[in-house]
Amino acid sequence: MDHLLATVSALKNGLTSLPLGSAMDNTETWQQQFLQSGRPELQDIAREIGNLQSLLTSGVMAPATIGRSLQILGDQTGQAAQHAAPEIKKPLTELADSLRRHAADLLAHAAKAKR
Repeated sequence: MDHLLATVSALKNGLTSLPLGSAMDNTETWQQQFLQSGRPELQDIAREIGNLQSLLTSGVMAPATIGRSLQILGDQTGQAAQHAAPEIKKPLTELADSLRRHAADLLAHAAKAKR
């Protein structure tokens, strides 16, 4: 629960407020927990986290591609929140909303850059 709350709090400050190393450590922790969960829907989230990690470490920052990955993670997290225990439903929903909001910002930025 503490890790979830810390993640929600960190994302509220914006994507660029997170040092890449901290973001990678955070996503790695989530990825391992989800892969080991035995739950297919969480394992799908873990695979998308792996995709996001690859995008972030590729050396090429592609806002549209990263935005799409964050959108997928937001949608998957939102679905997981619907079936979550009551005590984590609200923070999971906040995390999903934050991921979707950052995705929309990146996708809008990428669209403007194309013009």
